[in-house]
Amino acid sequence: MAESVAGRLFSVLDAFEEGGPPSLRLTDIAARTGLPAPTALRMVRELVAWGGLERGADGAYRLGLRLRALGAAAPCPRGLLTAALPALRVLGARTGGHADVAVAAGPPGGGTLCLVSGERWPGHATAYGAILWSGPPVAPARLTRHTVVAPGVLAARSARFRAAGLAVCAEEYRLGEVTVAAPVRGPAGTVAALGVTVPTGVPLARVTAAVREAADGVRVG
Repeated sequence: MAESVAGRLFSVLDAFEEGGPPSLRLTDIAARTGLPAPTALRMVRELVAWGGLERGADGAYRLGLRLRALGAAAPCPRGLLTAALPALRVLGARTGGHADVAVAAGPPGGGTLCLVSGERWPGHATAYGAILWSGPPVAPARLTRHTVVAPGVLAARSARFRAAGLAVCAEEYRLGEVTVAAPVRGPAGTVAALGVTVPTGVPLARVTAAVREAADGVRVG
């Protein structure tokens, strides 16, 4: 039986949940979905018209604002963000960085969704992903010269970070930025990662202390 139109549309959206770069070219989408290029182009155009995808100046596509708005309206993330906002404001003021709270998004080893910025980040290249994902990442991509991509090294590092209750990733997602995150815990365990992005060179001792305190102060469930 031929795949439905809805199934093809969903497969295109799933292509952005594999832990790779936040934007993809049409050839990348076709390769990840297995759709013929003309079919992939037709699905992409439908999603752009609806607002689910956006086309950048470089011709690559990324998830659109309409999907971000729908995700933010979901009860669980919305309640989590409400609970975390006071701690995020204090964390941002103490560190001078961008504070955010992220949840796991996509298949195991996939990306993370940051609830303040609405950005979807790969699971292997930021401190948020290191806290949230314990298994091997999906198709890890080298985003900068500092990105760790060896599955064994990533798994061991994630286990170490999770045991410590704190993760630090320096310039692995973007050059000039360091992400620091700690787990937000609920009755059943870790439900999110709360952290901050600061410029490279900022003394991390005070940043890590502030992140731990902020995450410990969020109560969910």
